[in-house]
Amino acid sequence: MENGAARTAPAVIVAIDGPSGTGKSSTSKAVAAQLGLSYLDTGAQYRAITWWMVSNGIDTGDADAIAAAAGKPEIISGTDPANPTITVDGVDVAGPIRTPEVTAEVSAVSAVPEVRARITELQRALAAAADHGIVVEGRDIGTTVLPDADLKIFLTASPEARAARRSGELKGADVSTTREALLKRDAADSTRKTSPLAKAGDAVEVDTSDLTLQQVIECVVTLVEEKRAAE
Repeated sequence: MENGAARTAPAVIVAIDGPSGTGKSSTSKAVAAQLGLSYLDTGAQYRAITWWMVSNGIDTGDADAIAAAAGKPEIISGTDPANPTITVDGVDVAGPIRTPEVTAEVSAVSAVPEVRARITELQRALAAAADHGIVVEGRDIGTTVLPDADLKIFLTASPEARAARRSGELKGADVSTTREALLKRDAADSTRKTSPLAKAGDAVEVDTSDLTLQQVIECVVTLVEEKRAAE
């Protein structure tokens, strides 16, 4: 599609879901950049509220305490795929939210219904404000956050492939340890009562186990362009 055509193309809302290590973030960012769409990493928002809880001494094992504090932090997400930003109460937290301390607590905090309600509200507002369309990636976008998304994609990959990718990202982390951590996170995310990780019935499933990142990006771009053409 030529640039001129891309600019006049109908706005599309693309939901990309799937577990960690499937290439979700890299794919979503690249697709958004290539097609001139906004981009939202919803996982970063859950990490941001978790970082705030940990930093403010909230007991992450106490769901009531988390629920009571869920409305306090101001979380702002920048949606430029070339430079996605996230701040909490005006502080840039893009680095701190990726620490092992936050990673260890994010499932527990994310499972609290009041947290999900707060973050879901933020996500829907950002999607509604995206004039040219948006790629939103997470775990419950197609099922809960944006059930009316124009296109829903569910990325999967074998635990082995995901662990290899994630340990590469974590610079030399042990693959078997990483695999166990991923499977534990999957179990927590898939079995929580509120908005579990699940594939929407009308989502297109893409198994990325044997695909390069570039192949995954091309696949998703093609799906979005087909959807745009049909609008």
